Amino acid sequence: MKRVNTLPDIVLETPRLWLRPPRPEDFEPFAAMSTDVEVMKHLGGVQPRPVAWRSFAGMAGSWSLLGFGMFSLIEKTTGRWLGRVGPICPDGWPGTEVGWGVTREAQGKGFAYEAAVACMDYAVDVLGWTEVIHCIDDVNERSAALAQRLGSQRLRRAMMPPPLDLELQVWGQTADAWRERRASLAV
Repeated sequence: MKRVNTLPDIVLETPRLWLRPPRPEDFEPFAAMSTDVEVMKHLGGVQPRPVAWRSFAGMAGSWSLLGFGMFSLIEKTTGRWLGRVGPICPDGWPGTEVGWGVTREAQGKGFAYEAAVACMDYAVDVLGWTEVIHCIDDVNERSAALAQRLGSQRLRRAMMPPPLDLELQVWGQTADAWRERRASLAV
């Protein structure tokens, strides 16, 4: 089957990462991450390969339909896919979110933080979002710590749309608060 690339050619760069829309070659590591029980326990649960494909296609589709979506994180030194981070706002979502999910091997190394900072900038400066949220499971201490490190605060609770049907914490901040905080961040 012939593939036609219709995704934007956007690349955000951080000291250690390239962030770009998903490409077909990202699916294999995405599918592997989707079956990792430890990684997926706070991301809606393990997804068998066909379900992971639909999630991956939805990530790419967001770029086509909305002009933004999750970025694939690519480690500059190795070219390795490390996860997905970025702006999302699917139908029924509790707000304009910058979310994250990285492979087990990439956790605890600051990659999610580095990418989230770039994505917060993108959401506020390019997309013009006035609020950025992060939907976090009650027991996901690492994501809550990352949200705090970004300057976000617990704002409210929200129900996630089907098929998730989970009540989660909504962390976040206004664009003005982010701009003020951003001036003091080292990335």
